[in-house]
Amino acid sequence: MHTVAVLALDQVVPFDLAAPIDTFNWARLPDGRAPYRVRVCSVAEEVRAGPFTVRAPYGLEALAEADTIILPGTYTDQLDPLPPGVAEALCEAAASGTRIASICVGAFIFAATGLLDGHRATTHWIAAADLAAMYPRVTVDPNVLYVDNGQFLTSAGAAAAMDMCLHMIRKDYGAAVAAHAARMSVMPLEREGGQAQFIVHAQPPAPAGATLEPLLHWLEENAERDLTLDDIAAHAGTSARTLGRRFREQTGTTPLQWLHRARVRRAQHLLENTDHPVERVAHQAGFGSPTAFRDRFKRVVGISPQAYRRAFRTRGATPTVARALAPGSSGAPIGHRP
Repeated sequence: MHTVAVLALDQVVPFDLAAPIDTFNWARLPDGRAPYRVRVCSVAEEVRAGPFTVRAPYGLEALAEADTIILPGTYTDQLDPLPPGVAEALCEAAASGTRIASICVGAFIFAATGLLDGHRATTHWIAAADLAAMYPRVTVDPNVLYVDNGQFLTSAGAAAAMDMCLHMIRKDYGAAVAAHAARMSVMPLEREGGQAQFIVHAQPPAPAGATLEPLLHWLEENAERDLTLDDIAAHAGTSARTLGRRFREQTGTTPLQWLHRARVRRAQHLLENTDHPVERVAHQAGFGSPTAFRDRFKRVVGISPQAYRRAFRTRGATPTVARALAPGSSGAPIGHRP
């Protein structure tokens, strides 16, 4: 089981503390097991968290046992030195290969260790200039939701923490596990913004009671067909104009844009879980040609299909697991929240 240690220092930001705990706890493997064990640790047994106090059951020794360490932000002055032992424990964990990620102004804690020197990083936009000024050896990018350097990750403020956590879940256990955690968190796996990130481009679920839900399922099941707006409207039994209006109201996008994303999502699944050549993936996902597929995929995901496969190929996946993880599958026994 993958152990996540969340380091709660004094005056920890409550949302920064809670977001990774909740997001990782939502994750479920196809057989229903929880893939993560989340531990809250600190230098003191109790720490202030704004309007309340948090009791941390683990000390800094938990960092040495973790596979991933999360650094939430704090309300303290970022010029204050780190508590004794924190920088040393984080550097020792990093030297052993532990993944470390910061949330919001937790980037200041991260940067104070020296581990971010020479790396690109982000933080809350309002603190980006201060981070760059205090740590000139860190390349600060305020225009992204998060930055993944491999072993070290940083995220922007508030909900960007969830974007980053979902990204880590998908890297660890695949797109379907991350998609389930996103649905349970009522969080899309992709949000609009100027981020350069490798995240799964799954469709957000339709709102409860949405009249278009059957049509969305039909589109996903028929994404490989050469569908026009008129074809979709005919299946829905309405005019193209009325369909467009309802789509905007219920999904925030157009029918064809939704279809394109469904095709990209199918392609992501095939690239992650099969060895099919890109040309075959293009055909199976519903693209008219490999060239059109590569162009659309890179425009939406930010990298080429081959680069995506190298980064996110599901290692050791069997055909049965691949079917269980298929987009829209109802057979994955993902389970309920713990």
